[in-house]
Amino acid sequence: MTPIRISSVTFEHHPTGFGIGHAKPRISWRFDNEGNEKNWIQDSYEIQFTGPDVAGPDTFTIKSADSVLVPWPWRALASRESVQVRVRAHGVSADDGGNTTTSSTEWSSPTAVETALLDKADWSAKLTASSFKPETKETLRPMMFRKSFSLPENAGAISQARLYITAHGVYEASLNGQRIGDEKMAPGWTGYKERLLYSTFDVTQKLQESKNGANVLGVEVAEGWFAGRLAWDGRRWLWGNRLAFLAQLEVCFKDGSQTFTLTSDNTWKSHHSATVRSEIYDGEDYDPREEVTGWNSDACFDDSAWMATEEIEFPTAELISPDTPPVRVTETVPPVKIFKSASGRTLIDFGQNLVGSLQVHLPSTDNEGHAITFTHAEVLEHDELGTRPLRTAKAIDHVYLSQKQPPTWSPKFTFHGFRYVQVDGWPTNDGMPADGDISALVMHSDMKRTGWFSCSEPLINKLHENVVWSMKGNFFSVPTDCPQRDERLGWTGDIQVFCPSASFLYNTQGFLGSWLEDVLAEQLHENSPGYPGLVVPDVLGDDIGAQSVWHDVTVLTPWDLYTSSGDLELLRKQYPSMKAWVDRGIPRGTNGLWDPNAWQFGDWLDPAAPPNDAAAGRTDVTLVADCYLIRVLDTISTISALLGEAEDTLRYTKDAAKTKLTFGHEYVAPSGLLAGDTQTAYALALRFGLFDSERKVKKAAKRLGHLIQAAKYRIATGFAGTPVITHALSETGNHQMAYRMLLEQGCPSWLYPVTMGATTIWERWDSMLPDGTINPGEMTSFNHYALGSVANWMHEYVGGIAPGSPGWRTIKVKPSPGGTITHADVTYESPYGRISCSWKINDAGDTFNMTLVVPPNTKALVILPSVEEADSREEKNITVGSGMHEFSCSYKAAAWPPPAILKRSTYNPPA
Repeated sequence: MTPIRISSVTFEHHPTGFGIGHAKPRISWRFDNEGNEKNWIQDSYEIQFTGPDVAGPDTFTIKSADSVLVPWPWRALASRESVQVRVRAHGVSADDGGNTTTSSTEWSSPTAVETALLDKADWSAKLTASSFKPETKETLRPMMFRKSFSLPENAGAISQARLYITAHGVYEASLNGQRIGDEKMAPGWTGYKERLLYSTFDVTQKLQESKNGANVLGVEVAEGWFAGRLAWDGRRWLWGNRLAFLAQLEVCFKDGSQTFTLTSDNTWKSHHSATVRSEIYDGEDYDPREEVTGWNSDACFDDSAWMATEEIEFPTAELISPDTPPVRVTETVPPVKIFKSASGRTLIDFGQNLVGSLQVHLPSTDNEGHAITFTHAEVLEHDELGTRPLRTAKAIDHVYLSQKQPPTWSPKFTFHGFRYVQVDGWPTNDGMPADGDISALVMHSDMKRTGWFSCSEPLINKLHENVVWSMKGNFFSVPTDCPQRDERLGWTGDIQVFCPSASFLYNTQGFLGSWLEDVLAEQLHENSPGYPGLVVPDVLGDDIGAQSVWHDVTVLTPWDLYTSSGDLELLRKQYPSMKAWVDRGIPRGTNGLWDPNAWQFGDWLDPAAPPNDAAAGRTDVTLVADCYLIRVLDTISTISALLGEAEDTLRYTKDAAKTKLTFGHEYVAPSGLLAGDTQTAYALALRFGLFDSERKVKKAAKRLGHLIQAAKYRIATGFAGTPVITHALSETGNHQMAYRMLLEQGCPSWLYPVTMGATTIWERWDSMLPDGTINPGEMTSFNHYALGSVANWMHEYVGGIAPGSPGWRTIKVKPSPGGTITHADVTYESPYGRISCSWKINDAGDTFNMTLVVPPNTKALVILPSVEEADSREEKNITVGSGMHEFSCSYKAAAWPPPAILKRSTYNPPA
């Protein structure tokens, strides 16, 4: 047997395979190469199925090198069905002399896959609400629902029990007083008219199965996104005003003679919760004096005084067992400092801008009903809590002390973006909590981390860490723009520019794949103009018209996910969305370019734009739109060819070529200079290949370099230009200038916020002014990932790895040293296994050394830097297969920039 082993088997993009919503899920497996086996390529594999409904092991042998998202070879699974799957791979390896040997892996460990309810007809539960009906359009107090039940007397031992559950609102469920699952803000946020997610839980161990064993199922529901206030103008009840839940408990017994099902219906009872207020923007109030002891733990609890329930209309939306991971608490952060402000306020600094909630060990008091208030904010302004960027969001939690209080309290149905918390009313003489009294719970969609980066420059490492923290905070059920103010919406433009960075750092396939299904569903509704909302789910409803960059998410984000995963079916699923945007959504003028009269966001948040007008950047908004139009046409023509849509391929290819020619006539001078003489204009045109000759490319690249030097290497780009400018430089011989921009510390630059103590990426280049004053613009967030999209360039050019083909079947390895960075390490958990690249320039500065690890069943094209200067290096191409490889070559750093301009940095965060 080969030292290569199969380390994991997964199904679709589902986190575990339990409660999966696919009857024939595609299968993937990753490899570990413990023995450094060289050049191993799979040539066939076996998949084996076992289970109670399988008559002996059912094994399929397939001649194929594929190991990612391979077709399910067995029969379709039925609802609730579970099987064990294991895989064995057979392959060929070659040594350095070209000698080949065949070998096989061991069988993988068995991995269970269990389907959820695959058809709406599988649901016998009723959507259940309290008989209480709100009279005015205001926040809805959370509601508790309970139902006592006993299992059949003659049933015997339980073999398994499953709870299928969702809500109109957000919920927590319990069985016999034990919390079910660890999900937060479940079931997550979708366009509730089209798609409603539900969860599957194994509750076998929580049931009382004795002859007289009574049980109680409890569900607590809050308004969440379904009915809560959303957006800055205070809209409520966008999908409804009745808090409701849908629950189906199914119990199987070992003797197989019978089953038991408990469903939500009008026999349940309801009561208002001790969480007396819970709003996403404004926070949560908890009053333990309102607690009803035993309501969810005592099956004999007297609920005769509780309100009745009603069965309301069953959800018209598609009920989906999702591939997206749920929101969870992923870590706990203790305070780094508890102190008094100049005005005497008690402040807690957690040292990290994060998203989540507090966990408070409640102090005892004789003052029944004493209130403690927690106010959250991201920054301090002149050493006081900086709440102005929250706009109308209050972000305040209240807890009232009582003899009935639990030892520990944390909000259930809200979340905040914060680093600092102001505590008012802490019942001690000095009003100061002690160390250990309060901590912060970090919450985000629980995606698997896949990418890591570090280098010799501490400031760059901190920048990258800030990108990761901003991604975590804003990948919260949907990809949001910010986590703190009266917004937190799924803005399409933000994720469109950030997706390549995001999909390296985390496995986003399930998360973004689910969100794109909402994009598709909302975009293709009846009377649609051909584009989705600017935010998805669309809570704005204000159609300001089609938007380049933002609505281009329909084409470019599926493509970026395909590049990362190799999942062709994702492209196929989203193809109607792409076509609707390109064929009907984009308003085009008589010359085939964008209608110049259409209002555009353009290069949003160009640092030259005034605080009150983020769209008023230096680059003409129609030029930005036209650059993106050609990019979109080129991309959809490629996608249509991959999907075998021959007529579309021909049509889109011709359209792209014609539009590019028109762009040249409209914007490009014969010399190669652009009508739009800005960093963003040149970066977009170069990155998207819009020049028709190498001569014009060189002229444009030279002009871009001049503009950057004239700006003293500081950023002059916004949402459109920032993701591409370093790529445009590196691809056109100005690689050292890209490093020079990256390492700049003056404002505006990527490192300016780091030098100001930022622990996340800011929305504006100067969200905090040098004097410690918050930017006066109404729209100022300190946690906003879009401008952190430079991480994609850092992974590819500094770290040195990028997909050479979709899904990382081949790997491009081309580290490009520059600036003052003398070593870098990058690691990526690819669909095939771990890729790592570590390079270092020796102390003498004349030798480049690199260690590369390539996973089995892949190949890497390695391009080493030569002895020539950086902007005129000859490439040395080497193809290698799996295993660990060492490389060394002579190296001479570029003479530019001079050391006097660029000095090595240190990271010392401000006190």
